[in-house]
Amino acid sequence: MALAYAPSIETTPVRIRHRYDHFIGGRWVRSSGGETFPTVNPATEEELAQIAVGTAEDIDRAVAAARQAYEKYWRPMRPADRAKYVYRIARAITERSRELAVLETKDGGKPIKESRDFDVVQAAANFFYFAGWADKLRYALHGAQEPAPVGVVGSIVPWNFPLLMAAWKIAPAISCGNTVVLKPAETTPLTALLLAQICEEADLPPGVVNVVTGDGRTGAALVAHAGVDKIAFTGSTDVGKIIQKTLAGSRKRLTLELGGKAANIVFADAPLDQAIEGVVSGIYFNQGHVCCAGSRLLVQESVHDEVVEKLTARIETLRLGDPLDKNTDIGAINSLAQHAKISELIESGVAEGAVLHQQSCALPERGWFHRASFFTGVSQSHRIAREEIFGPVLSIMTFRTADEAIEKANNTPYGLSAGVWTDKGAKSMYVAQHLQAGVVWCSTFNQFDPSSPFGGYRESGFGREGGVAGLRPYLAV
Repeated sequence: MALAYAPSIETTPVRIRHRYDHFIGGRWVRSSGGETFPTVNPATEEELAQIAVGTAEDIDRAVAAARQAYEKYWRPMRPADRAKYVYRIARAITERSRELAVLETKDGGKPIKESRDFDVVQAAANFFYFAGWADKLRYALHGAQEPAPVGVVGSIVPWNFPLLMAAWKIAPAISCGNTVVLKPAETTPLTALLLAQICEEADLPPGVVNVVTGDGRTGAALVAHAGVDKIAFTGSTDVGKIIQKTLAGSRKRLTLELGGKAANIVFADAPLDQAIEGVVSGIYFNQGHVCCAGSRLLVQESVHDEVVEKLTARIETLRLGDPLDKNTDIGAINSLAQHAKISELIESGVAEGAVLHQQSCALPERGWFHRASFFTGVSQSHRIAREEIFGPVLSIMTFRTADEAIEKANNTPYGLSAGVWTDKGAKSMYVAQHLQAGVVWCSTFNQFDPSSPFGGYRESGFGREGGVAGLRPYLAV
């Protein structure tokens, strides 16, 4: 049973409007179609607000505003002056961090301590980092005298890290002199809209950042718009493939950060207690709603039973419940549809003969929750070992040699991230060099820094976000 504890609920007040419109050209404007949809708190199933559905006409207005701002204000501005605006946004995010964290947790279901200590902190750090590059872009590309911005950027972000992904897209784009039309995820638009309000209060020239909310139709209109020079998309591999087909043969630049099925490799010589903490962080952080989650655990055969025993004990200590409780480790699943997908894949694992292990805590009466889960007896042919579950579900498999671990880790169409746990530095480097993944963590997992590039290979996408490499997609030489 999970340990008893005294709840400590975050009480920072947050004002949520009944209805939210688009932010276009520095003004809040109604959708041309008048259609709205509810955004819901997944922990309580209660409606938070009505959100405007962007139409092709709304996208056209936003792109026109972004183009005007690009030509009239933003591109001609001195880079050092652009940096001042980006710094101002970064400071405002820091000043309003508690408000942003509460809003992120209410709209997305993630634990408040993750929203507060990771999402908002990293979002501000990205704006601070890229602001520093604004007047140094000539050093970002070798041989380039003065790289130029590419123009109007269409950015589409997912629901798992809505504020952070918006920062990953907006901060480098505007620091390089581009303007942006952002389309937030349908289920988590509120922090992107608050970020738009922050841009407004920072006196960012009208049209430099525009936010158009909506569903898949809105995103498709943005991707197809002839006035957009670059698309930056983070989301599912299936949607990424559709976007790539849509843009094939066009002049538009494209970066894609898509799904993953990361391997977390634990050798017998690893400090197992430390490794278990990395495994827990790798799969149960943000309820497993992480594209780079370590959802496949490869354990050296000789320590398999010990790892399973330690992991079984560890997940019993994870606290599942109210995301606004500062003690909560596992919050709510983002949506009913995602909850159903996770449940269906868990059922498939049981049906295919794997052994299911779950924490024994009770689930809240309302909201969409899943217990921390892992499977043993998994083979590489099982769906749970092949498909991205995007939930708190881990598949455990074994290996005997480093080469077998590498072979199993690379046996996936994805290539976003991986982890290696061993006390031998040479072994870490050997395995890391042979893993086909964009990011490999050694003796840690889920560590991010704005100066470090992030991205994948194969069906995990292409292009990089973060660091000097994250500037290049937004610059023309």
